[in-house]
Amino acid sequence: FEPEFQNGIQCRFGERGVTAANHFDSGRNMVAMMTGAKRYILSPPRECSKLGIVNDHGSAIFRHSMLNYGHLNYLDHKDMPEEERDWLEYAGTAGAVSTVLKAGEVLYIPSLWFHYIISLQKSAQCNV
Repeated sequence: FEPEFQNGIQCRFGERGVTAANHFDSGRNMVAMMTGAKRYILSPPRECSKLGIVNDHGSAIFRHSMLNYGHLNYLDHKDMPEEERDWLEYAGTAGAVSTVLKAGEVLYIPSLWFHYIISLQKSAQCNV
């Protein structure tokens, strides 16, 4: 690791159902789950063309994906605009792996890997 590029330890606390938008970080992440559980959906950088990444450095959502995995459940709704349905179907083909991180476990997320996070229980995690 390169200490001069590290941002210290960041801890996050969340209630069940809270999500973190799909995004990437430029540095490596070690995520330690202190209590509770969260689902992580991870995609490698090669999938970014399918994820609708916001590239505008001035945007508050820079480096975030427009893909909300929860919306894939609504593809069969008749009131969804065709353009949105087409994009969601395409985005849904992005390669991804899903894992549940539980209390006492640590997850390594490589630089530039996308991650969407769903809190499954009241939880606390710390990243470095």
